[in-house]
Amino acid sequence: MTKVICCISGKGGVGKSTSAINLGLALHQFGKNTAVLDANLTTPNIGIYLGVPSVPSTIHHVLNDNRRNLKNAVYHHPSGLKVIPGDLSVSRISSLKMEKLKTVLADVEGLFDYVVVDGAAGLGKEAMSALDASDKALIITNAEMAAVTDAFKTVQVAKKMRKQILGVVLTRFKNDGIDMRVKDIENLLEYPVLGIIPEDKNVRKANMKGNPLLLRHPESEASIAYKELAAKILGKRIDDYMTPPTKKKDNLIQDLLKVFGVK
Repeated sequence: MTKVICCISGKGGVGKSTSAINLGLALHQFGKNTAVLDANLTTPNIGIYLGVPSVPSTIHHVLNDNRRNLKNAVYHHPSGLKVIPGDLSVSRISSLKMEKLKTVLADVEGLFDYVVVDGAAGLGKEAMSALDASDKALIITNAEMAAVTDAFKTVQVAKKMRKQILGVVLTRFKNDGIDMRVKDIENLLEYPVLGIIPEDKNVRKANMKGNPLLLRHPESEASIAYKELAAKILGKRIDDYMTPPTKKKDNLIQDLLKVFGVK
């Protein structure tokens, strides 16, 4: 059964799209057949961040054309991640049938282990369509008071729609004594903070290059945090998926010994 997770935020600019991409990549790297769907329909940017700004068939084509199937809009990224991007053209926006999103997602039921949906920011019709099409919600916010307040509203809406809320992801976290404390955020939202993504200049660099953080800077602090988030969603510890440094070193030594004929 395909699990559909909607990354949703009450406020723009909190790293929702970045989180959707890198969570999807981490799930893929951990052996799960994963697709990332761009449901930010008026301002899609998943394709840009992944270096595939233009493809023949997109989620927009599927929503506007009853003859198209979502399977035909799946792009195979070089990383192995599956991507269902949006159309950057404004010509299809006015005729979009957003309410069809839930129906067309049924086309890929069983095709993937996970579909990570990048929903629109805010609580408008576009964002609600993405949330309605998903069975689980991941609340993306930073630790600023305004963003957390908007996240609180998002939690209330998701609960009203009877969606399973996995938890909260804090992005661009600085722990400088200025932003809200993690415990206070958990108390306000009444859900656990599943992931804390630290402020990392590599995130912006990766997005600008169209090469995701987990691929361009796999050992960065933010990359490791996204991997930890994916492991938690899978009910595992990150150690279950990572090779310990000592083991890596031992393997390297063994490989070198074999080269020189020493067993």
